[in-house]
This record gives sequence, C-alpha cells and structure tokens, in this order.
Amino acid sequence: MSDQDSSSSASQTEGEMEGEMEGEMEGEMEGEIEGEMEGEGDRDDKQRDSTVHSLSSFSSSLRAVIRIKQKYQAMKKRRQEMALGLDGAVTFSGAPARTSPKIFTFDALTPSSIPALSSSVLQRKKRRKRRRVMFPNGGQRRAPPKQEQSRAKYCLYLLCAIVFLQVYNAIENLDDHVLRYDLEGLEKTLRREVFGQQGAVEGLLSHLKDYLSTYVHNKPLVVSLHGPSGVGKSHLGRLLAGHFRSVVGETLVLQYYVLHHCPQEANALQCAGDLSALISGMVERAEEEEKIPLFIFDEAEHMHDEILDALWQLVASKQSNEYLNAIYLFLSNLGHAHITKHMLHNSSSISMTMTASGRHSNLVKELTPILRSTLKKLHSLWTEVDILPLGLLEKGHVMECFLDEMTREGFYPDHTNIERLAGEIEYYPAVGGHEYSQTGCKQVVAKVNLL
Repeated sequence: MSDQDSSSSASQTEGEMEGEMEGEMEGEMEGEIEGEMEGEGDRDDKQRDSTVHSLSSFSSSLRAVIRIKQKYQAMKKRRQEMALGLDGAVTFSGAPARTSPKIFTFDALTPSSIPALSSSVLQRKKRRKRRRVMFPNGGQRRAPPKQEQSRAKYCLYLLCAIVFLQVYNAIENLDDHVLRYDLEGLEKTLRREVFGQQGAVEGLLSHLKDYLSTYVHNKPLVVSLHGPSGVGKSHLGRLLAGHFRSVVGETLVLQYYVLHHCPQEANALQCAGDLSALISGMVERAEEEEKIPLFIFDEAEHMHDEILDALWQLVASKQSNEYLNAIYLFLSNLGHAHITKHMLHNSSSISMTMTASGRHSNLVKELTPILRSTLKKLHSLWTEVDILPLGLLEKGHVMECFLDEMTREGFYPDHTNIERLAGEIEYYPAVGGHEYSQTGCKQVVAKVNLL
C-alpha cells in the first residue's frame, strides 16, 4: 500500500472522529439549551410577575451554558491531543498546519490508541515491511560474494602430472629392459632358421616377452619343448643359446647335454651337486649384473632322478630373488608318441587354409592335458613347466631344410636335386593331403654331406 492511501485513510478516520464528536457535543448542547428554554418558558408563564424568580432562572441558565462550554473545550482539547499523536506516525492529506511542536514517538501508535485503523491496513504494512530489502549505507546494492578457487586444485594437477610421469617412466623402463634382450632380432632369426614350427616359435616368444618385460619375478620361467625326433628341438635350443650369449654374455648361458656332461648313472649324485653349484654361481653373477641367465637342458629324457631332484629344488622352492630371475628351457622327446598319434589321426580335420599359429593353438589345447598327465608320473619337476608341443614336419618343410643346408655348404640350390633328396626320406602315409616325415630333418645334414 502506498503512502497516499495510508494518508487518505487516516484523514478519513480523523474526519469521522471529528464529525462524531462535534455531532455529539452539538446534540448535548442543543438538548440542554432546549430543556433550559422550555423550562424557562414554563416558569415565565407561571411566575412572570416575580422578578426574583426571573433572576434565579437566568443565573441557572448561565451556569448551564458555562458548564456546556467547559465540557466542549475539554472534549476539544482531548481531540487535539489525539490528533497530535496520530500526526506523529501518519501524515494526513489536507490536514491544517500545526504550530505546536511535534515529538516522534511510538508509544501512542498502538492498536488501542488508533481504534479506527482497519486490520487490513495493518496487515498491508506488515507485508510491506517483510518485503523490504535493507541495503548497507551508501545506497549501493551489495555485490554477491565471489566463489574463490581452492588452491588444492593446483596440487591435484601437480599430483596427476607426477603420476603420469612415473607411469610413463615405468613403461619406458620396461621397454628398455625388453630391448636389452633384442627379442625382435630373436624372432626374425627363429622365423628364418626354424621350419614348420611357427606356432611353437610364437608361443615361446610370447613367454619370453612376458617374462623379460620386468626384472622382478615371483617364479622363474620354465618351458619344456616336446616333440618327435628331427622336428627342430635341438636346433631351436642352439639358436636361443647363441642369441642370449650375444646379449647377456657367455657366462650367463648354459647348454647342458646330459649324455655329454653326465653319461654314467653312477655319477648322477655328483653331477647333480656340480650342476647346482654351477647354477648358483651363474644366478649370483646375473644378479650383480642385473641380467637374467638362460639354462638349456637338451635330451632331458635321459636325465637321472638325482639331477631332476636338484633342478626341482631350484625351480619349485621359494629361494632368494636371484633364483627367481632365471629362464629354464627343457628339450625332450617325452610324449612324442601322443603327438604323432594326434597329428596323424586329426590331419584330415585340419583345414588347409588354417594358419600355422591356429594349428599350433589347437595342438597345444588338445595335447597339453595329455602330456602333463603323462609327465607327472615320471617326476614332479614337470608339474612346474609350461609345455609347448612341436608337431611333425611335412615334406615341404624337409625341402626347406635341404635348401638351407645346401646353401650353407656352398652347393647350388637345384630344385630338382632338392626334390630327389627329399624323396629319399621316409614318410608316414598321406592323410588329408598332408605327408609327414618320420625322421623330420634329422637326415638332411648326412645326405648333404654325401654330395
């Protein structure tokens, strides 16, 4: 509600109050005057002749007029006091100017002192006061507080950068550790030199990459290659030994031939002790140089139980860290009968379009449980190894062996001569379009030397 509305309401209230008060006073005065006049008329009619009686009547009328006047003045004075208290709180439009001093006070502004104010006016004033927004001195609105940025955010950015650098550095270190062993060069050599065993080569390289990607291990890497005679087990071992000698040194690579280092079974216990001492010295030297040694055991099917027990103690027992950072490679023809039987019986189901890795993955999946159950019966050492079977070689693989050997010996690689030499090798009956060699590439070197 605006100030003009409140002023007009107050003016109307004051006008009504004055009208009522004036009407009341005029009515009382007229009633008393009329009563006095009527009484005076009656007394004049009855006692017209008496002068004393007339004087007494006149004096009583005068006293009544004076009493009415005093009463009127008292009422007027009280009305002025009430109007003065009302003017201190509300300014009435059209009110006459007052010369008396005005005192601002809230004592007179109470519901009892303003009975004529309606309840709606008071409610509107309360609502207006509640809606009023107070601002600080100066008349300017207060700006909303700015949200300050926490300094901890920069610390968080710094922490993320540090973690990123640490992870990146760790990855770089892993790459450096793998690059030390030049596994890419080893892969190229094995793919070029090993024929017909690409699936087994990929599996062996996968084990080496996973193990050599870090220097800290909880167990050594133990891989056992199994396959019939002539499929390339010894050749693969020689290639691995030559490569690791070039990257870690001659002293950290051991090629152990059982028939050469320990031919007599009576010396098996002494051979086991000497082998344990040799391996301990190599792993200690490798720990000092922060390298991983390689131990290759060829013709593992001829190992005596004492030697197997010594190796099992080194592989299975939880020894110090230097014994955990080592690679053991076993080459044997154990379980070759199962491999030969499986390949001959399942050659017809092998698709010609299947890749070498796909054929080898199927071979590992189907033969690993059979080979493991067979090897467990021989010794507990075979329970700690990862088994990789090597399959039979086909006639095409044998021809590649002749080509490589003739090139090494300086013979002209005549294709007709190679086919003639490959035809002299014994083969299993052709099954499903595959013709497998019984001796693999075992006789290739001897036949080339006869040329």
